[in-house]
Amino acid sequence: MTAEEILHLRSGPCQESSPGAAPSELRRGRAKISPLRILLSEGSSTSAREAITILGMQGHHVEVCDPDPRCLGRFSRFVRRFHRCPGLGVDPAGYVIFVLALLARRRLDVLLPIHEQGYALSKIREAVENHVTVALPSHAAYQEAHSKASFSRLLSELDLPQPRTQLVKTREDVLALERFPLMLKAATGTASRTVWPVKGPRELAAAVKELARGGAFTDVIVAQQLIEAPVEHAQAVFDRGRLLGMHAYRQIVRGAGGGDAVKESVNRPLVREHLTHIGKHLDWHGALSVDYLAPGENDVRYIDCNPRLVEPMNALLAGHDLLSLLLQVTRGSSPEPLPPGRAGVRTHLALQALLGCAMRTRSRLELLRECRRLLTRTGIYRGSEEELTPLRIDWPSVIPTLFAATWLLIRPRAAEQLASRGWGAHLLNPESIRMIGGWNGPPA
Repeated sequence: MTAEEILHLRSGPCQESSPGAAPSELRRGRAKISPLRILLSEGSSTSAREAITILGMQGHHVEVCDPDPRCLGRFSRFVRRFHRCPGLGVDPAGYVIFVLALLARRRLDVLLPIHEQGYALSKIREAVENHVTVALPSHAAYQEAHSKASFSRLLSELDLPQPRTQLVKTREDVLALERFPLMLKAATGTASRTVWPVKGPRELAAAVKELARGGAFTDVIVAQQLIEAPVEHAQAVFDRGRLLGMHAYRQIVRGAGGGDAVKESVNRPLVREHLTHIGKHLDWHGALSVDYLAPGENDVRYIDCNPRLVEPMNALLAGHDLLSLLLQVTRGSSPEPLPPGRAGVRTHLALQALLGCAMRTRSRLELLRECRRLLTRTGIYRGSEEELTPLRIDWPSVIPTLFAATWLLIRPRAAEQLASRGWGAHLLNPESIRMIGGWNGPPA
């Protein structure tokens, strides 16, 4: 069953489908809430793009604010209104002032912090809740999950597994590291912008220069043992510390910026148990995702945490509608926990696949072959569903992918430039984090 068919069955959230209209595993997490007027905190990420598809097909009214007028979220028939706002990374005060003013004048029900904007919004949660409902933990809890250093300390405190980890403070401490290979990570940051694999002293020196250029030495640096093992991700929704739903998937093919070009759902009871402990300890409210290495069936090592719901489409196609569950929690419901979805559901993001192929090969011929595999669903894409561009139900969604494919065929080396558009002004940086930390309420 395709994404379009599943979403069609799930559209109109208040209506029950007729008997036999969808298998039970697809109805499992079905929302029984009226259509809502929802504002997404940004529209540039792949997570936002997938949320727009799901929310739109379920009959919700979707609005998006973002500093980029050409963000992914603009290319959708489901977005009723776009609001151009200041960038969180360059003007965090301007961003939250804009959002609060927007909430005050627009008739909206829910604010959905779909990416790092939750860091700032958790600081002013009470002001947001004067206008709409939002599911966010305390700012202290958000900080603990968001920082790679704090998350590592949390894992140690809860006696949960992670690769051998050392927290270092200065440039000299980093240059003195001797155990290779390792991963160097800034305390905060998204994707490959702030993570460097290091196999020896020369790469270590280059990584230190990049860390200094990004202002990372204002916080500690995470030096972590590099383990060659499959990368997996788990997404969860909590209601004030109680785990309500969790979905896990394995990265099959790596895309641009460390993202997933192809993924496949897996069943991970051990990760569910660990996330239960994490959520309870933090009294987490809302969505939380973790990245981990999986050397064996019952062996996981946690490497990162994202205080948000990352790319929810694979979960939906596996029968686990985490986004609707999050909306129920946001609106004050406390539903029963969902059973796991199906394992073995494979999905892909064509945009990530093309960017990843261009970065690896720099070859027009390989790009053409990748395009053919994507169009014919052969090779690694056999039996896989597209997550990001549901052409039959939202034709504008395919425009960014068509543009990227055309430009990459003209100039394969442009892959880094195109990928970097996803790391724009809508994301945090050390300076904006410092500024948000100094707020004592909503900025004037």
